[in-house]
Amino acid sequence: MRKTRVVIMGAAGRDFHNFNVYFRDNNSYEVVAFTATQIPGIEKRNYPSELTGPGYPQGIPIYPEEKLPELVAKHEVDQVVFAYSDVSHEYVMHKASLALACGADFRLMGPSTTMVKSKVPVVSVCAVRTGSGKSQTSRKVALLLKQMGFRVAVIRHPMPYGDLAKQIWQRFASYEDLDTHNCTIEEREEYEPHIANDIIVFAGVDYERILREAEKEADIIVWDGGNNDIPFYHSDLHIVVVDPHRPGHELRYYPGEVNLRMADVTIINKVDTASPENAEIVEKNIRKVNGDALIIKAASPVTVDNPDMIKGKKVLVVEDGPTLTHGNMAYGAGVIAARQLGAGEIVDPRPYAVGSIAATFDKYSHLADLLPAVGYGKEQIEELEKTINKVPCDLVLIGTPIDLRKVLNINKPAVRVKYDLEELTSPSLEQLLEKHFHK
Repeated sequence: MRKTRVVIMGAAGRDFHNFNVYFRDNNSYEVVAFTATQIPGIEKRNYPSELTGPGYPQGIPIYPEEKLPELVAKHEVDQVVFAYSDVSHEYVMHKASLALACGADFRLMGPSTTMVKSKVPVVSVCAVRTGSGKSQTSRKVALLLKQMGFRVAVIRHPMPYGDLAKQIWQRFASYEDLDTHNCTIEEREEYEPHIANDIIVFAGVDYERILREAEKEADIIVWDGGNNDIPFYHSDLHIVVVDPHRPGHELRYYPGEVNLRMADVTIINKVDTASPENAEIVEKNIRKVNGDALIIKAASPVTVDNPDMIKGKKVLVVEDGPTLTHGNMAYGAGVIAARQLGAGEIVDPRPYAVGSIAATFDKYSHLADLLPAVGYGKEQIEELEKTINKVPCDLVLIGTPIDLRKVLNINKPAVRVKYDLEELTSPSLEQLLEKHFHK
């Protein structure tokens, strides 16, 4: 019989995982191509034979998503598998309509075909949108488990934007490891805070292999989700963070709504800066679709290294990139700090943007008086540095999870803006983890 021919639509994450765990050794299917979007430059690669297995000795080509109709026609594709995240339900159906109009079936893959079973307990920390506060939640969960006496390993949702053959599985236990693996700004933002807490981070491309390596060093694994994707592993406790600054998004974005419906615990974050009305909308939506989920209300209070430096100054605010771009947020912790501490002016960086940074502003037109810290490769990191240094300002407010001064040469004074999770209702995360994983 003719094998079912498949194209997997992705963004260098869920797409590769779905292939590895379901299609790689499945003789009923032939994956003829991946398509790629969201992340600059990731389509200029080949999924290598080191990862595809013997069924694909030449690897599998990766094309820009715009070539999907051409690929379906050329290869007589039977199925188009949608495998990326943090997009609206309407967006997904537009892609489904395109695939169907081309003559192929359209498929979404769920937990039964994509989740891997761990030999040790797994706590998953996910979100309904990028920028909800998942990172500070996962940091706190991992640190609490460590303080309970467990050996903890964090496995981070994939960000393999480099040489895929060298990123099959990666282990990060020191700052030097970040340099060794040529980590992007996005990778550093997620790995470095865990390393600072003396917790090992694993990541890469082959997430069953990654899991087996992490199990050798851990009593408990924390799945540190990303891009509002659902976990790659079966979870013993599934924690999902919800953002009241974007009320209603928890029911309108894929697969964030899946996370919400699966959650054991939901955290309504940022209630200190969101309106009570929006927090109430979010809580009602949680109870509407998942009445069994425990709800914790939390804040992410903003602190600044040297707050006195901000008052009255012209400041450039640099915020977490993904939160602002496909997370669709118009501001982040840096803007909040600038407003709270009396900045004289928040400078618009758009006239000074160069290269791909200018293109980012063109693509995400909702962005104005702030700079997204996008840095998916060496060239883009250099362009980010040039943009920052061109902006006429007195001070740079760094609102990213890491100190950008470690990777950029900034030619003007800068201060860090930090934020950590603070639960405001009971039970706390500590009480919850003690209950589920008492050693």
